[in-house]
Amino acid sequence: MVFISENAKSKLISLMKEKGLSHNVSFLRFGVKSGGCSGMSYELSFDQEKKTGDTIFQYQEMKILIDKNSIPYLEGTTLEYSDGLNGKGFYFKNPNAKHTCGCGKSFSS
Repeated sequence: MVFISENAKSKLISLMKEKGLSHNVSFLRFGVKSGGCSGMSYELSFDQEKKTGDTIFQYQEMKILIDKNSIPYLEGTTLEYSDGLNGKGFYFKNPNAKHTCGCGKSFSS
């Protein structure tokens, strides 16, 4: 299971509306890929359809897709959003990460 903070959820719904998408129909896609300064980097996007190998998670009113290879890396992760003076954007709180980079966009496990 993955989680989404209230700030992140509000921002995601707003971004979906800007793109003409509805959080009731469209999906939020979480994933990881090789790369980044710590070895693995996070992926976050919107999607319209489930692909082979995806698992659907429902967190509150958000539908989340995660591919089978990313699930072990993301289990228990919370997506956060900050619009403060020290930084603006989405970041991940991942209990599986042994090391993260300064920007919070990559990790190692």
